[in-house]
Amino acid sequence: MPIETWLIFILGFMIVGSIIALELKDLLSAVISVGIVGLGVSIAFLLLEALDLAIVQFLFEIFALIILVRAFVGKEYHIQQPSTAHKIQILVTVMALGLILALSINIFKLLPEFGDPLFTTAKHYVEHGAAETGSANIVTSIILDYRAYDTLGEVTVLFTAILGALSILRGVVDKSSGGNHETK
Repeated sequence: MPIETWLIFILGFMIVGSIIALELKDLLSAVISVGIVGLGVSIAFLLLEALDLAIVQFLFEIFALIILVRAFVGKEYHIQQPSTAHKIQILVTVMALGLILALSINIFKLLPEFGDPLFTTAKHYVEHGAAETGSANIVTSIILDYRAYDTLGEVTVLFTAILGALSILRGVVDKSSGGNHETK
C-alpha cells in the first residue's frame, strides 16, 4: 500500500479525533483525545521518515498530556455545561475552517508532488554531504554539521519540557509533617 494511503488514513483519524475533542463535554476526555491527535502527527512523521521530528512530537505529546491530565484530574470544573453560545461558537468555527479550506485549494494545487523536494538544499546535502563533512553517515552529517544549531534548539526544548514536567509531577514537601512528600 502506498505511503499516501496511510497518510490519508492518519489524517482522517486525526480529523475525527479533533472533532471528538471539540464535542466532548468532559474536558479531561477532550485532553486525551487531543493527545491521540498528537500521536497521529507523530506516526505521520514516522511514515515520512522524519524520525527526529517523530521522536520530538511523541515526547512533547506525552509531556503535554501528563501536564494537562495532572491539571484536570480530581477537579470538579472539568465538565462543560452545554449552552447556545457554545453551539454558535462551533458553527462559526466550522464555517471559518470551511472558508479557509476553500481559499487554500489553489495553494494546495501549487505544491509539488509527494517526494519531490521543495528546496535545493536537500539535493546539496545528498550530493556533497559526505565530501564536505567527512562523515560516513549522511544523516549524522546533516544533523551535526549542517543543522547543528537546529539540533541544539530541539535538545534545549526537550530538556526544558522534561524539567517542566518533572517540576509539576514532583511532590511538594510539607514542612509540618517532617519532610514527608505530599502531592497537592
